[in-house]
Amino acid sequence: MPQASRLETLFPTLEQIPQTWQPGPAIEQREYLVDGILESWSGPLAPVRSPVCLREGEALQPVILGSTPLMDADTAMTALDAAVRAYDRGQGAWPTMRVAERIRHVEQFLKRMREQREPVVRLLMWEIGKNLKDSEKEFDRTCDYIVDTINALKELDRRSSRFELEQDVLGQIRRVPLGVTLCMGPYNYPLNETFTTLIPALIMGNTVVFKPAKFGVLLIRPLLEAFRDSFPAGVINVIYGRGRETVSALMATGKIDVFAFIGTNKAASDLKKLHPRPHRLRAALGLDAKNPGIVLKDVDLDNAVNESITGALSFNGQRCTALKILFVHEDVVQPFLEKFQARLAQLKPGMPWEPGVALTPLPEPGKTDYLQGLVADAVDKGAQVVNEGGGEVLQSFFYPALLYPVTPAMRVYHEEQFGPVVPVVAYNDLQTVIDYVLDSDYGQQLSLFGNDPAEVGRLVDAFANQVGRININAQCQRGPDQYPFNGRKNSAEGTLSVHDALRVFSIRTLVATRFQDSNKTLVSDIIRNRDSSFLTTDYIF
Repeated sequence: MPQASRLETLFPTLEQIPQTWQPGPAIEQREYLVDGILESWSGPLAPVRSPVCLREGEALQPVILGSTPLMDADTAMTALDAAVRAYDRGQGAWPTMRVAERIRHVEQFLKRMREQREPVVRLLMWEIGKNLKDSEKEFDRTCDYIVDTINALKELDRRSSRFELEQDVLGQIRRVPLGVTLCMGPYNYPLNETFTTLIPALIMGNTVVFKPAKFGVLLIRPLLEAFRDSFPAGVINVIYGRGRETVSALMATGKIDVFAFIGTNKAASDLKKLHPRPHRLRAALGLDAKNPGIVLKDVDLDNAVNESITGALSFNGQRCTALKILFVHEDVVQPFLEKFQARLAQLKPGMPWEPGVALTPLPEPGKTDYLQGLVADAVDKGAQVVNEGGGEVLQSFFYPALLYPVTPAMRVYHEEQFGPVVPVVAYNDLQTVIDYVLDSDYGQQLSLFGNDPAEVGRLVDAFANQVGRININAQCQRGPDQYPFNGRKNSAEGTLSVHDALRVFSIRTLVATRFQDSNKTLVSDIIRNRDSSFLTTDYIF
């Protein structure tokens, strides 16, 4: 079927949507969570528009899913005040609670969260255009992450439950919370990526102010009661509104101890600068990336194409871990492009709930205009859109554009497109590719595709000090969650994994004493009488 006709029938009428996945009535959300109470916002609301449009005759109308509170700085400050009170300079019930008890609260939340799978999955599809399979995967993976975090904390606490003796000094080292955490997630993984910082922050004893992503806001609403009922008052507070008004005010107070943010490096830098005591601010940041895929001369071309297609276009390329630029050796670039086009043509465009759909509408307003600008700039400077229908736009839908040959003169060579534009650069000298990585402002990941051990080994060594992860004959990705997820340069600050995140949101504290009878008796009595939550030899099963 010609591309134009495919796009003409892309968006459905309301009657064409299966009853199970119809949008339903608009949700007017006025609730926000502060100090254990679901407060009602009486001020202005921000409309929530779906990237999905409905066909009404010849017209296409975006679906209005509902609205969320457009909170002001003063109201956001009440959430920060609640978190500060709950932390109480480290003396609050939550930060001093025994680890086993905090785990029980998180387990209670997980149980309540799983009851909301269907509405959250539905809103993932409608709010950000993520297909059904990936929406379900995001929800389930997030639940698995919480389970893995609980298990990792149990193991960490077991190792900390013993005393150590060094140079006649008896000590116990345990991890304790850092303070009040501001948590902000991204719109492309508004549940999973957000919870990979939110849950570790909570379970380690920090109190949290959580602001949902700019898209994927309503899907947090089904979880508000679970947050309220599962944690003590003030431990988790959820605010809404424009970040430049609400979040900026919170940072400027200096009361934020930990800043967990996934977004652009510019936004992170601007917010960090507002903190009056930056040396006291711990940051866990996941930022921009321009991950290259490097296809060597000696390569399994079918595997390279399959991994590159998935790496570049999963969720329409709207992933920080996506392959954002492909360097292909000139001897194999033509067959690579031919195979890539053939695989791309097999990807099904459509609506998120349709079986087998791989390409969906984009949630970010103005995104299709931006992507068209990148394509136009590349074409003006000598590139071609080599796939049929590449770059075609219908409302919020952008059909992927495979660009070749791309050169350093083009914007797409440097800018992170964060969408379905795939730039391909032909190279002859590997030093060109090495220099690209060394000179890049970003250092999250890259992928190497090749079979020559000497060549692959040389490149591993060249890039090991440049990026956080090198993938061999595989796309860039975050998982498994047990592996470190980080970046260098402008791509990240701190390391996240199930294991590392517990350390990011905590600090080690040592209690020590001289190894002599009176001190041994004192410590033994404290433990036996359970006079301390810190000094304990409890073993969590």
